[in-house]
Amino acid sequence: MPWFDGALVDGPVPFDLADRGLTLGDGVFDTALAVDGRLVFEAAHVARLAAATQALGFTIAPERIIEAMRAVADGAGGLAAIRTTVTRGSGPRGLAPPPEPRPVLWASAAPLPPALPFATLTLHETNIRRNDTSPAARWKTLGYLDAVLAAGEARAAGFDEALFRNTRGRIACAGTGNLFAVIGPRLVTPSLSEGVLAGIVRAELLELAPTLGFEVEERPLDLQEFLGAEAMFLTNSLRGIAPVRAIGARTFAESHPTVTALVAALRRVMGL
Repeated sequence: MPWFDGALVDGPVPFDLADRGLTLGDGVFDTALAVDGRLVFEAAHVARLAAATQALGFTIAPERIIEAMRAVADGAGGLAAIRTTVTRGSGPRGLAPPPEPRPVLWASAAPLPPALPFATLTLHETNIRRNDTSPAARWKTLGYLDAVLAAGEARAAGFDEALFRNTRGRIACAGTGNLFAVIGPRLVTPSLSEGVLAGIVRAELLELAPTLGFEVEERPLDLQEFLGAEAMFLTNSLRGIAPVRAIGARTFAESHPTVTALVAALRRVMGL
């Protein structure tokens, strides 16, 4: 049962056809993992979504976000994806935002396969570029068409996910997650200035890895160096850590001591 603008709705959700989220993609969203009704990294998800609305120039109380997320998570057993969306609300025709926006919030839950978290995957390099010059690259905005098209391209080629480079040709991210590479004694991940979303699990690993004795670098990463890594993995809130076993025809070890240690530690943190 979805949550819409203040309450659970049993039946079709009413929607204003003038809502700017629909007409202009003027909004943001978040995807969190629920485990038997418990929201994993709840505070971080709420904080990021609230910050994203402020970056777009409107606000929504964190308490409203928490209420919506918990309401749909409570009815979801096992593993579930909790999708929470906030738009600027309705407005007049044209691009200019309404002077006094009334944000609209809704949330829903969808069941997940138990085997999804920490499963390996494959990547397909897309020619679509991640726009590192755009402020929207830093947030989960509703304008996800590049990712949608790249996902379709990857699936058609027989791969699980798309690998994005940015406008300078450097590694940015996957279609639905951040990327880490094991290069020598270090974990390397593209810095946020490369057109990267500040992922929830990415942030968790930046703090967790040093406690396990691993050095972490946030820096630009070119394709050749990335493909030369000993191992690599994708992170997002639903998958946790997903070791990458192939990029195109190039294969990688599915098991690496560094990745194995990080997976075990993150499983404990996430309660999985």
